[in-house]
Amino acid sequence: MCGRFANDAKVDELIQEFVAAGGDYRDWRPQYSIAPTEVIPIVRERADRDTGEITRMLDAAAWNFHPPFLKDAKRPQFNTRIETVATNGLWKGAFASSRCLVPMRGYYEWTGEPGKKRAWFLHGDRPLLAAAGIYTVRKVDDEWHLSTSIITREARDASGEVHDRMPVFLEADFWGEYLDPAKLDEGGKERLVEQLGRESDKVASTISVYEVDRRVNNSRAVDPADASLIDPLDPAQA
Repeated sequence: MCGRFANDAKVDELIQEFVAAGGDYRDWRPQYSIAPTEVIPIVRERADRDTGEITRMLDAAAWNFHPPFLKDAKRPQFNTRIETVATNGLWKGAFASSRCLVPMRGYYEWTGEPGKKRAWFLHGDRPLLAAAGIYTVRKVDDEWHLSTSIITREARDASGEVHDRMPVFLEADFWGEYLDPAKLDEGGKERLVEQLGRESDKVASTISVYEVDRRVNNSRAVDPADASLIDPLDPAQA
């Protein structure tokens, strides 16, 4: 996890839910099958260089973490393990000062043997989940591009029934502290990792899972705008 997820919220719903005041991503359309490298909405905070005033923004970012120093990547970098986010050279700079939230309705996991895999949809008790992420910015052909990665942890509760990893989900009362753009020192990063573990335990206990149609298995063959992708599978089809 997490290799595919759904976000069926519209732009105005995302702005309202996360109280974002700027940078609204108006090109976003609800999608029920989001795969790595696709452009997704993220929520981040930025401080004005002159006034220090912090603005929470909804921005577009590629789900494929690509910092400026990474010249070439053999595979998409879309997940970051909580165990190494504060120490690994690829992630630690962003974790210190460029943290974000990745909104989602829920995410998919699979069980079984290749060719016979069963698809499962995991979701919370509210319409939107907020996954902890990190982001980076680089310049490509004179344009600034954001990219992001979702932080994952050892799965708990229902999530652990289908996979050993799950996103680090956070409740609203912790969003402000997590998004604070002030740069953390080594001790601050270690403390935040510990907090993420405790805070994400609260959401992990609310996650539920049900089986969905196997047609979601092939991300290239499905229509990402098809809302029926997250419908529970009829027991007769299982």
